[in-house]
Amino acid sequence: MIQSQPSYNTYQNIAHTARKVVIQGYEGAFHDMAAQMYYQKEDIQVVPANTFEDLVAMLEKGEVADVGLMAIENTVAGSLMYNYDLLRNSKLQIIGEVYLRIKQNLMTLPGVKIEDLKEVHSHYMALRQCSAFLNQYPHLKLVETIDTALSAKEIKENQLTHVGAVGSTLAAEIYGLEIIGEGIETNKKNFTRFLVLQSNDQLNIPETVDKVSLCFSINHEVGSLYKVLAVLAAYNVNLTKIQSTPIVGKPWEYQFFVDFAVEGKVSYEQALSAIAPITSDLKVMGAYSKGLHHEY
Repeated sequence: MIQSQPSYNTYQNIAHTARKVVIQGYEGAFHDMAAQMYYQKEDIQVVPANTFEDLVAMLEKGEVADVGLMAIENTVAGSLMYNYDLLRNSKLQIIGEVYLRIKQNLMTLPGVKIEDLKEVHSHYMALRQCSAFLNQYPHLKLVETIDTALSAKEIKENQLTHVGAVGSTLAAEIYGLEIIGEGIETNKKNFTRFLVLQSNDQLNIPETVDKVSLCFSINHEVGSLYKVLAVLAAYNVNLTKIQSTPIVGKPWEYQFFVDFAVEGKVSYEQALSAIAPITSDLKVMGAYSKGLHHEY
């Protein structure tokens, strides 16, 4: 467990050799915090992307970033299925993961009180996660934006005294805003899992692998999924997640996304070889080390 959060000083005097990490969002976003937590022992330079599609495209081109960080599931909102499909159709591999407690805060220019506000800006998900708190102030107009940190940045740059933003403590520190509502998220057990991604062209599978992510489809007949799961169980792997999504153009047929932890003496390659004959379109999306959980 991490008791401290990344500081704005992290961004100062970054060497030219710093690892470049593309994130969805801007400096101070939760993706930024997750990147800082994952690469605690390294200097990193955050490269912003407006959308997850932009993030994938930038990584595939390999010109502006070395790795990327992408949210994939949240304990409140569930799985980000669109991101699963993005990854399945991409040339990227999962090389790591990190779990971050999402602590939302209401921030303003220094001296501004909640009674002075007319609007609160943030990403739609952040606003939804804070609905119980925000509903106490019916005079506030909730405005959805593309990023939590960008909302904070615009308040600072435009000196918006009538607007507040919902975002991270790191965003407040970076943009010089005052937190007037700390920890306003409704669910205090709000964690997001982020995947660390890299282009296939630059892929180096780590020496320590204890978790695997894959996707596959199966024949549309009774017992097909059970057969796959039974084989995995026989090879002593611990299934940690299974998620289905419809296959476009094939009504009532599904693609399955599976995460499993490697346990015992059987290698994950052996388990994959065993299920290959009874699946279709089998793709290993990543082999990596289990991620740490961070609170602050």
